[in-house]
Amino acid sequence: MDLHPGEEIVFEGHPSWRGVLSFYVYGILGAVVLGIVVGLIGGSVLGSIVAVAGIVAVVVGGLVKRVATHYVVTTQRLRIRRGILAKKVQQTRIDRVQNVNTDQRFLDRVLRVGTVDFDTAGTDDSDFTFRGIANPDDVVAAVDRAQRVAATQET
Repeated sequence: MDLHPGEEIVFEGHPSWRGVLSFYVYGILGAVVLGIVVGLIGGSVLGSIVAVAGIVAVVVGGLVKRVATHYVVTTQRLRIRRGILAKKVQQTRIDRVQNVNTDQRFLDRVLRVGTVDFDTAGTDDSDFTFRGIANPDDVVAAVDRAQRVAATQET
């Protein structure tokens, strides 16, 4: 990301591994169940191969999901970049952020992860969200800091 003159990064990160933990748990359980079913139909060796291949696919998929998502908060902008081969970038100016909301279900609180949702002025982009963020309160504080810095630079 190319920074503008006077722009500083106040938060940069990816979704936490704890944020995709449910993906891992459900995916691995699904791979094991599929391996058992295939093992009952086609033999234990084939079932084992299917289960191991499924588990590997889930682990690699979760890793790619994490690494392919990049969140940045600067003193002037919010930015979300998703994808490896094809990329999608969402960006807005920090002064357009009107509300910052966090969401943590019980399991999220236990794992210390959550979702930070940004409401921006003049857009209907309902998916400007940092998902699976470790310590979402730190992101909220970073955005608040960035907004205060942006306000002092305007005057």
